[in-house]
Amino acid sequence: MKTVGKKTVRVDGRSLVKGKPVFADDIRLDDLLHIKILHSTVPHAEIKSIDTSQAEKLSGVVAIYTHKDFRKHYYTTAGQGYPEPGPWDYRILDETVRYVGDRVAFVVAETVEIAEQALDLINVKYEELPANFDAEKAMDCPPMHDSKVVKGLVHDIHKNIAAHIDAKIGDADDAMKQSEHVFEGEYYTPFVQQASIEPHITLTWFDENDRLVIRTATQVPFHVRRIVSDVLDYPISKIRVIKPRIGGGFGGKQEILNEEICAAVTMRTGRPARIEYTREEEFYAARARHPQRIKLKIGTDKNGRLQAIDMDILENSGAYGAHALTVMSVTAQKSLSLYRCQNIKLEGNAVYTNLPIAGAYRGYGSPQGFWALESMMDEIASALAIDPIELRKINHVQVGDDIPIAKILGEGGEGHPMTVRSMGLDDCLEEGKKLIEWDKIRNLKQEGHIRRGVGLATVGQGSGIPGIDMGSAFIKMNEDASFNLLVGATDLGTGSDTMLAQIAAEVLEVAVEKIIVYSSDTDFTPFDTGAYASSTTYISGSAVKKAAEKVKAQILDIGKKILGVEKAEISGGKVIAAGGKSITYQEICTKAFYTDEQQQIMAEASHMSYDSPSPYNATFADVSVDTETGIVRVNKVVSVTDAGQVINPQMSEGQVEGAIPQSLGMALSEYMIFDEKGAPLNTNFYDYHIYTAIDMPEIVAKFVNSHEPTGPYGAKAVAEIPINGPAPAVANAIFNAVGVRIRECPITPEKILKKLTI
Repeated sequence: MKTVGKKTVRVDGRSLVKGKPVFADDIRLDDLLHIKILHSTVPHAEIKSIDTSQAEKLSGVVAIYTHKDFRKHYYTTAGQGYPEPGPWDYRILDETVRYVGDRVAFVVAETVEIAEQALDLINVKYEELPANFDAEKAMDCPPMHDSKVVKGLVHDIHKNIAAHIDAKIGDADDAMKQSEHVFEGEYYTPFVQQASIEPHITLTWFDENDRLVIRTATQVPFHVRRIVSDVLDYPISKIRVIKPRIGGGFGGKQEILNEEICAAVTMRTGRPARIEYTREEEFYAARARHPQRIKLKIGTDKNGRLQAIDMDILENSGAYGAHALTVMSVTAQKSLSLYRCQNIKLEGNAVYTNLPIAGAYRGYGSPQGFWALESMMDEIASALAIDPIELRKINHVQVGDDIPIAKILGEGGEGHPMTVRSMGLDDCLEEGKKLIEWDKIRNLKQEGHIRRGVGLATVGQGSGIPGIDMGSAFIKMNEDASFNLLVGATDLGTGSDTMLAQIAAEVLEVAVEKIIVYSSDTDFTPFDTGAYASSTTYISGSAVKKAAEKVKAQILDIGKKILGVEKAEISGGKVIAAGGKSITYQEICTKAFYTDEQQQIMAEASHMSYDSPSPYNATFADVSVDTETGIVRVNKVVSVTDAGQVINPQMSEGQVEGAIPQSLGMALSEYMIFDEKGAPLNTNFYDYHIYTAIDMPEIVAKFVNSHEPTGPYGAKAVAEIPINGPAPAVANAIFNAVGVRIRECPITPEKILKKLTI
């Protein structure tokens, strides 16, 4: 292949390095209004009164809106397939607040500074209600939501259960009794934040045709259009959503978050409006990863082969349940798809608490599931004196295997039959073993207070949501043999525009520079469900390939007609007849426009799949642990992935290199802290510790060769899977170093020292 699998300059690279105005806020609008939100200072209360009189007197305040100014309409903020599988339990503004940070009112002013001053002049009287911050107690607490008004699927609103899953394969209870060995453990993950460099920001205005334009940092422009239309009772035909370049999303922007507020202001005032979250607001008023407690019980035979798995998930959804069901479903489905096991018992409950709202975060439940599963697999290997690599090899799924859990558990309902058609996990394990120096480090003679260890985790993921995700593409040809590629797929900085251009260029046999990409504008680009669930390469890429093949067929057909031949082929940007007679792409297009055929060479295609082939990954971590302080230093992380045919190696390496520090943060340093009233305490990057340049280990990102027959040019996803493995790999390396097993993220020095002294 000429472009697929080759390092390619990003199609947006030049504009980015030159600092061109490409991001959401890189636009200047005249007569712009600024919006600031008044957030609740109490965790749970009825709003008895809101006195805005003093704030309204402030010069420059244009309007102040409260729950009395909007119809009592409930919706979900989750930007995912329709109808959304989670509860519709959210309003623009409500008379009840359910966490510290919930919306109370918002101010519209001539400047940000005036809006902030006005917030301090609003007087709110609350009647406080009982608050609960403990997921373990949620089912025994008074209901947080009113069943008379909440629309959609809520499993048991009276017990604060936003969502519930259960599944059975075989007879896990009996198989557990028959197992030679049974292992049990409880594993915990906390609230962690996406920490995108660019905060949530939206601008709205009316264009020259009085259509509402929403320019927003989002992963899901088409979902934004649909939900804003529903919430504000405004026709979709009058709404245009533009997704510019994004400064990081990681799932946090798979949310309709403030677009409806900004749009409402423009609709009511007729003026352009802007809202931008501060970094502090990002922590408590945006979204975070769902905390989970996973109880895991695994039975094995004498050789370590899995006989039964019993998984129980308790998920903290926070105050609202937009992603409650689907994240929990992914936790179970992805982790339970990795290993062969004929007997599985699963139960999960996602509960409401009076804490910030949990939502989508890269991996979407998989990191929690693999934190538990891969920690326990290491425990099994240690107890049975089996090399952890060999334990994975004898248990992981193989080509030709059916995945029974995938059929009965999808995202929000039943799944679809799934068969493994490509598998490179053994190669991942062998390559990682070599690159991390597995045998050498595991057999080190430990001396002194610094102890070194190595650990691994094997993980899977998926490529889009089967039966739900759909992408579309449109391609048209120009006289100079360039092509306009219009896609609804959303580039978050991941380079998907470039990857899709490579696929089109490969089909059409032209240079990538000949593909002009335009993406994510609901007026001009075809529909796409959005950038989430690792779907862009597999789903949107397949749509681009189909459209390009149609265009190529048209070029060949018109070329043959112009040449007056029945047989010809395309090569090197020409249509060449058997006798050597040829015509260039440029000539074909020009003649098609002006002389012979007089038609536009163009085509569109859509793609949806009931398959969702898993990429596979083996992540290895080399750590040093100071037994006097408990401090862990990650020396090296090796991540080896089977992503099928890698479309762009450089960008795929970037995906891995970006995911690893996010997972290391979850493993060792990141967690949101709340006071006794549920107020967040660490809402800046000084107190909330993400991995920075000085913390980074050596990173080695490698890919093994495999071919997925259902993917474009054999490709599978790569976006999310690298985040699933580093955290459990580090935990397992710590155990190898000092014999301490920590089952709760983050692994702090205090936790290590406490275990060491027992």
